[in-house]
Amino acid sequence: MKELVEVIAKALVNNPDEVVVTEREDEKGIVVELKVDPSDMGKVIGKQGRIAKAIRSVVKAAASKEEKKVIVEILQ
Repeated sequence: MKELVEVIAKALVNNPDEVVVTEREDEKGIVVELKVDPSDMGKVIGKQGRIAKAIRSVVKAAASKEEKKVIVEILQ
C-alpha cells in the first residue's frame, strides 16, 4: 500500500522529492502516513478534501483484495 500512495502523491505534487510515505501497523490495521511539502498540501487534499478522499478510496479498494484494513493519514 505504501508504494501505491507514494506513486499517487508524486504524480500530484510539484516537489515529488519531498514526498515521504511511511507504513506502520497498529490495532486498527495498517496506517499509511503521507507527508508532502507544505506548498503541495492543497494539491494532495484538494477542494473540500476530494483528492484526499479519492486517494483513500483507491487504497481501500486495493486493500480489500488483500482483506486488510488500511488507513491513510495526511500529515503536515
